[in-house]
Amino acid sequence: MYAIFRTAGKQFRAEVGRKLQIPSLAAEPGAKLSFDEVLLGSDGTSVRAGTPMIPGAKVTAEVLRHGKGKKIIVFKMKRRKNYARKQGHRQGFTEIKIDSVDLG
Repeated sequence: MYAIFRTAGKQFRAEVGRKLQIPSLAAEPGAKLSFDEVLLGSDGTSVRAGTPMIPGAKVTAEVLRHGKGKKIIVFKMKRRKNYARKQGHRQGFTEIKIDSVDLG
């Protein structure tokens, strides 16, 4: 059983017991989250697609930790103008563990 849900403008595939890193959310570690924007779901035999969402479907998860992702380098340069800027960035994430998938 799995479901595709949307949070923070991105889509994720949820299966029971799977750990996901999603964009940062304001929730303490150990808190329970519920995602209502389920776009697609499957129970193993049939697939249900929402228009755009499946009514009554829900994915529940537990917050494990917060962290920062892998560093990326942002480098800007203009040739022959003596201009070069190097900057690093680490995107924040929230790691969750999927507890249940309910397709309504």
